[in-house]
Amino acid sequence: MSTLPDPLAGPRTRPVSFAAHLRATMVLGLPLMGSQLAQMSLHVTDTIMLGWYGVAELAAVVLGAAMLFALFVLGSGFGVAVLGRVAAALGREDDTQVRRDVRMGLWLSAIYGLLTMPVMWFSGPILVAWGQEPRIAELAQDYLRIAGWGMVPALFIMVLKSYLSANERTQMVMWVTLGGVVVNIALNWALIFGHWGAPELGLRGAAISSVVVQATGALALALYAAWLPALRRFALFSRFWRPDREGMAMLFRLGVPIGITGLAEGFMFQAAALMMGWIGTIELAAHGIALEITAMGFMLHMGLSAAATVRVGRADGRGDARGVIDASLAAIVLSLALCVVLIGMLLLVPGFLVGLFLDLSAPESPAIVAFGVKLLVVAAAFQVFDAMQVVGLGLLRGVQDTNRPMWLATFSYWLVGIPASYLLAFPLGLGGVGLWVGLVLGLAAASVLLMWRFWRPRLTVPA
Repeated sequence: MSTLPDPLAGPRTRPVSFAAHLRATMVLGLPLMGSQLAQMSLHVTDTIMLGWYGVAELAAVVLGAAMLFALFVLGSGFGVAVLGRVAAALGREDDTQVRRDVRMGLWLSAIYGLLTMPVMWFSGPILVAWGQEPRIAELAQDYLRIAGWGMVPALFIMVLKSYLSANERTQMVMWVTLGGVVVNIALNWALIFGHWGAPELGLRGAAISSVVVQATGALALALYAAWLPALRRFALFSRFWRPDREGMAMLFRLGVPIGITGLAEGFMFQAAALMMGWIGTIELAAHGIALEITAMGFMLHMGLSAAATVRVGRADGRGDARGVIDASLAAIVLSLALCVVLIGMLLLVPGFLVGLFLDLSAPESPAIVAFGVKLLVVAAAFQVFDAMQVVGLGLLRGVQDTNRPMWLATFSYWLVGIPASYLLAFPLGLGGVGLWVGLVLGLAAASVLLMWRFWRPRLTVPA
């Protein structure tokens, strides 16, 4: 049992059982899981609909989206840092610090987003230098030159989502993101295929749809955050134009390691996409589909990880050591239960899941499905490791520990995962399946090291 403040009863306290911690994490986590899943669905719908459009376009969006995602993850560190900072400030009842953290999170996100534009504009030569087919690289560049304009609003969404989540106002985040999925599907249908009188733009149409959805989503969350009566005391956008050097420096110090940690994992999967491209277009398309399927499950764990950051951050801000442990265990138990469901799906219906992304009448589809099924069997093996490493990161961010986890994650992904993938895929001749086994080893190393980092100093906390 731990003692936590009752948010409905002001300063009074009440004992909270572990079952209550589970319920609180679920109440907070379910909308976050929904919003993460919906956010991922934006890209999944692009992949599915471009898979219907053509194999070359599918391969191009796999490469382009992998580069876009890697750049986004690096910049999203500022938004993720806002989550832990705001949760701790709320635990201390420091409203001024909440406003400072959110405002500077938006500043840093805007600066970073603008700096990424040249990389996406000249992405074609970069991809060719990395060994990709010139035609696929050219298509990916076409996609990124448009989709890149959505980077700043996408990062703004991360900051605002963190602010609302720390205040346990997660339902609006979920509904805005779900609305974005509906709009994205409609715009894709019109702009990719040329329906409803719109021009047939293919890959460019998908990119335009994504930018529209990100921009409208950022605007909707900003208006909601400013309007909501319960949060008006923070005066979130008051004097927004004024710099706060101290607040910016603090968020930068926390956010950069978080971004690099995410980039380390993202680069591992980007490297896997590049190496799969060396094997063949069919294998690359199957890799992209299998990655989309497993990423949907990963988004659910990310929702729980964000809930863990909030719950642990608030307890840590109050100085409640026992509450930190109980909130952490609740997130871990829920994430492991989710793994059971996801593993069952990957093992029982892999062919059906892969087939959703393809026009099965196309001549290349049977080969893509067959190879994709093999990859999903391997994916089932890394579900627990993937869950534990992302929840471990969420727990560490709740106590604002970001620098050492960056090094542990980088070691796991770059010095274990990538070399193992290359060794198994090429020198040992296991091909794409061996490449994915290497990913399992990298995720396993990360999960062990990050959980050890969080729990080692807390094993002696008295009950």
